[in-house]
Amino acid sequence: MHFTDTHTHLYASEFDSDRDEAIARALAAGVSALYLPAIDSAHHDRMLETAARHPGICFPMMGLHPTSVKENYREELAIVEQYLADPAFSFFAVGEIGIDLYWDKTYESAQLSAFSFQLDLAARHDLPVVIHTRNSMDIALDLIAARNDSRLRGIFHCFSGNLQQAERAAGLGFLLGIGGVVTYKNSGLQAVVEQMPVAHLVLETDAPWLPPVPHRGKRNEPAYIPFIAGKVAEIKGITVEDVARETRENARRLFHHPLRAKQRTS
Repeated sequence: MHFTDTHTHLYASEFDSDRDEAIARALAAGVSALYLPAIDSAHHDRMLETAARHPGICFPMMGLHPTSVKENYREELAIVEQYLADPAFSFFAVGEIGIDLYWDKTYESAQLSAFSFQLDLAARHDLPVVIHTRNSMDIALDLIAARNDSRLRGIFHCFSGNLQQAERAAGLGFLLGIGGVVTYKNSGLQAVVEQMPVAHLVLETDAPWLPPVPHRGKRNEPAYIPFIAGKVAEIKGITVEDVARETRENARRLFHHPLRAKQRTS
C-alpha cells in the first residue's frame, strides 16, 4: 500500500534535526511520494536542496505564497518566473500560491495580482497549481472561472470550504487537498468528504502544521498520512487501500502530465 503526500514543507526549520529520519519514517509508513510547495526566495534553496537529496521521493514546486506577498512581490515573482524558465530545474506545480485574507488585508490587491500572474505562468508552462485560500475561496474560484482556460488544473490545498464550493472546484477540474483537519471532531470537512467522490480528493499533511488525531498538538510529518487516509476511508465506507490507491492515482495524473513528461525528455 503506497500513499502520496501532496503538500509537505519538509524543508522547514522544524525538520532541521531529523529531516532524513522523517523521510525514512514516511517511507516506512508507505508514503513514498512527497510534494514540496514553495514559499518565497528565502526558502527556495532549502526546498531545492531537500528535493536534490531525495530524488524520486521529494518533488519540488515553485511559486510565491500569498502571505509572502509584500512590497517586493514583483521581484519575488520575477524569481519564480526565472526558476520556471530554467531548464536545469524540473518543477511539478506552481505553488503554493493563492489568496490569504485571514490575517491581514494590507496587500489584498497585490495578492490578487500575484495570484493572477502565477495562474498565467502555470498555463504557459502547462503545470498544475496548488492553491492556498483563507477567507478567499469564492474569490479564487471566480478568478479561475473567469479565465475559462482548460489548461488550469490543480489542488485547493487544505480545503476548508463548503460542499457547494467543493463541487464548483471539482467542476473547474481541481482536486481537494484533504489533511489532518478531517480527523478533528465536528470538522465541517467530514461532511464535504462524505459527499465528494474520492476521484476529486488527494491527501496532504501540510507538515509541520495541522497534524491529524492522534498527533494533534505535535509537529506534523508525512508519516501521518495513513491516519488521514483512515479517516477518509471511515467517512466514505471504503477500505484504506482504496483511498490510498485512488488518491495516489489522482496525484500521479495531476503532477505527471503526459505532455510534461514528453517535454522533459525531448
